[in-house]
Amino acid sequence: MTRTTARTTRTGGTLRALRALRPVRVGGALLAAAALLVSACSARDTDTHTTSAAEAVLAALPRSTPSALSPYYAQKLTWRDCGVPGFQCATMKAPLDYARPDAGDVRLAVTRKKATGPGSRLGSLLVNPGGPGGSAVGYLQQYAGLSYPAAVRARYDMVAIDPRGVARSEPVTCLDDRAMDAYTQTDITPDSRKETDALVGAYRRFAEGCGAHAPNLLRHVSTVETARDMDILRSVLGDRKLNYVGASYGTFLGATYAGLFPDRVGRLVLDGAMDPSLSARRLNLEQTAGFETAFRSFARDCVRQTDCPLGGPGATPEQVGAKLKAFFRRLDAHPVPTGDASGRLLGEALATTGVIAAMYDQTAWPQLREGLTSAMKQNDGAGLLLLSDSYYERDANSHYANLMYANAAVNCLDLPAAFSSPAQVEEALPAFEKASPVFGEGLAWASLNCGYWPVAATGAPHRIEARGAAPIVVVGTTRDPATPYTWARSLSRQLASARLLTYQGDGHTAYGRGSACVDSAINTYLLRGTPPAAGKRCS
Repeated sequence: MTRTTARTTRTGGTLRALRALRPVRVGGALLAAAALLVSACSARDTDTHTTSAAEAVLAALPRSTPSALSPYYAQKLTWRDCGVPGFQCATMKAPLDYARPDAGDVRLAVTRKKATGPGSRLGSLLVNPGGPGGSAVGYLQQYAGLSYPAAVRARYDMVAIDPRGVARSEPVTCLDDRAMDAYTQTDITPDSRKETDALVGAYRRFAEGCGAHAPNLLRHVSTVETARDMDILRSVLGDRKLNYVGASYGTFLGATYAGLFPDRVGRLVLDGAMDPSLSARRLNLEQTAGFETAFRSFARDCVRQTDCPLGGPGATPEQVGAKLKAFFRRLDAHPVPTGDASGRLLGEALATTGVIAAMYDQTAWPQLREGLTSAMKQNDGAGLLLLSDSYYERDANSHYANLMYANAAVNCLDLPAAFSSPAQVEEALPAFEKASPVFGEGLAWASLNCGYWPVAATGAPHRIEARGAAPIVVVGTTRDPATPYTWARSLSRQLASARLLTYQGDGHTAYGRGSACVDSAINTYLLRGTPPAAGKRCS
């Protein structure tokens, strides 16, 4: 569900990659991370669900702004110093309910860094790192506003808005930190009725906590509503068109904007693309296969290293996976110490999340090998716990950001739940375990979380065509764990004006991750408006 694929500060060491990734992951870790991008039809869905999805197309909104929304489009932002050198902050109002604009406001946090020059200003460039639930404000202030190519920062005002329910924009909260600790340690591969009941109880408590905290907001954090908020921001910034770079779930948000406002599309980059036409069950299943693809790439690399604890030269990915799965089973029965001040032990759930976290970027693989070696050979789970905590955005003071709460709130509203009962999960287990012998069982059970959500879903699978939009660049990475490459191909075929840019490599998303070919193609598009040639591939 970058969002991770998720899942903002680059601060050295192999942990740098994890911190940069946190906001852009979209799915895959367990429990709270389970729906990072999923939710949808029933557990009995098969490939035939795509027939109805193909018939449903996101319709564009009228070009004229409804009079009831005019005050929002005409508002003036009051910019102020926000304590981060070079950045200004403001608060923007949007209607809580677009169907009833007079029913109250939601207040949204905005930040910008003005174009530095030289060169003429091209307007604003809105960025979103994904999730859903990743803080776009934090991402811009801590990474994008400092590390995007200098030529891009010179010509654009860099802008970010935290979506409704996220971080600084009336954040959704579901559990206190102690309860969240317990939640993340819940057994996600139940072996008995008692363990299944405990897992269902954890999902129910999580959902009830979200519902108790913000019952009204919880009904209005959908991707469609956030896309409409983005159009208000475009207007108050004084831009005729929206220029945008979205990663992971941010691609779904950007594509939704294009579908609603095709005539207002400027230069849109959708990196690590999602496929809006799929049901939640299908999204979960295909993402499970994506993590298996990434793990096999890790496994092939691991056995070539001298410090691989999962096998030596010549070991196959299947053998490496079987050894890791056996280790998870061992932890399920006998968790290992971590030295954590809160007394947490490393069990199967936290260890699995730690491994999944490292799949987002191959520069984290050395840290994963080290963490696995310590846990498997030295009875020390601290390394894998650190990876898991980074994924969940749990800080050194034992406090969780609201990433996972907002993540569930958005996903469970955007699509009907993948599963609504343990029986449906059990029926689907063979397909998930086939998709990933290592992660399939846990990810199948993790897909049950929206089944107990207190608010009914308002969205459904649909195609996005955005006919009439300017050229849109869709980027896909061939071994992306969280947003499989097939999703980028599918989205590029749906969007009438899309150009697909393919990165042949590992990791989640491609822009700014080391490929001069990818970066050059995207920079040229952002600065000159020239999209990549059809079928362009980079490595």
